[in-house]
Amino acid sequence: MPVPAAIDASHYAVVSAMITPAFFLTAASSLLISSNNRLARVVDRMRADIAVLSDTPPGPQRSAQEGRIVIHRRRSYLVLASVRMLYASISAFVGTSIGIAVDALFGYRLDLLPTALAVIGVLLMFAASLCLGREAKLGLRMLDMELDEQLARDHPLPRNH
Repeated sequence: MPVPAAIDASHYAVVSAMITPAFFLTAASSLLISSNNRLARVVDRMRADIAVLSDTPPGPQRSAQEGRIVIHRRRSYLVLASVRMLYASISAFVGTSIGIAVDALFGYRLDLLPTALAVIGVLLMFAASLCLGREAKLGLRMLDMELDEQLARDHPLPRNH
């Protein structure tokens, strides 16, 4: 009876290790989809406000409209920065996977490469999350301003003469 050949489990360990960054890839991809949607919404709102601005004569209303556009611009830059960082983090996680394979191929002499790439990817995701949090705060502040303006129009304060 033939003796079965021994299976080298190290290949399976390498493949398993290469799959691990996929969890980070999934998280980064979800954030990226959300960020792209947010960017599209901010750009649409800014375009609508720019259209209103062109029909607004100089005065306090025009200044308020310009202020909204400035906030939209800040929001769009924050989301764009997040998108760039998330793409970079995805690249780092793919690099981590490739680094694990290359490290195994060269006899585990590059052990810091996959680890460094994974850390870079996580740090980029963290930074992107901070930018998205700041953008959400600006969006909420803008909503509060618009609500206050609408309430002031609906219920003007009586003037004392």
